[in-house]
Amino acid sequence: MDLKIKDVAELLNVSETTIRRWLAEGKIPAYRIHHQYRFSRMEIEDWVMSCRLKQVKGNFLPVEEEQIYPVKDEAGSVDEGTTSTVGQQQFSLFRAIHRGDVLGHTSSTTKEGIIKETVSVIASRLGLDAAVLTDLLLDRERLMPTALNNGIAVPHTREFLIKKPFDVMVVVYPNKSVDWGALDGKPAHTLFFLFASDDKRHLHLLAKIAHLSSDEETLKYLQSKPSKQELLEFVKDWEAGIKSKATVS
Repeated sequence: MDLKIKDVAELLNVSETTIRRWLAEGKIPAYRIHHQYRFSRMEIEDWVMSCRLKQVKGNFLPVEEEQIYPVKDEAGSVDEGTTSTVGQQQFSLFRAIHRGDVLGHTSSTTKEGIIKETVSVIASRLGLDAAVLTDLLLDRERLMPTALNNGIAVPHTREFLIKKPFDVMVVVYPNKSVDWGALDGKPAHTLFFLFASDDKRHLHLLAKIAHLSSDEETLKYLQSKPSKQELLEFVKDWEAGIKSKATVS
């Protein structure tokens, strides 16, 4: 799926002006068709997952707070489209985890083992073949590790397997942190298995988790391995805070 500037702005919850600035500064991958910018979903996905660890010119990290919060355009006014998008997607992470599950006490100590063990539990719930789902998840890892940073990883497939208009997130706490190929070298202590129904939902949730993984309080909380209900309450408060924090200026 080719994405337009408007699509990417909505996915990352920034203004179109911000996207155009990143394009001019070469901070976001894109290509041109008939003099119009277009974006590849896979390239934007990889960019969201990796650019947080790169220090770019001017000590600016493209995916930072403005990734989630409505931002002001060059004239200093808040982009109304961005604000409405936040309202529509405000509790998307909460809903995805609510439809999914939180699993702990995995006995496996390798990436492949944890994926297989997790799939054996969740495949039937998703109405998917366990062997096929395992292969798709491992294929994605071979293409590029799905680790973010600070001990967080987001295993997912390249294909959208959920045919209904909602998303599912399964959170897994390995018994022992496992090497997931992160650029910062830190083993993963929390895995967010992401099953989205389309491009936009997938990238939006991925961006949210990337932002969540930069919060020290959240990272400390996740290492305590909260139950599903406890995690849902935490995520709901965090997502509610996105809007309230965005309006303080």
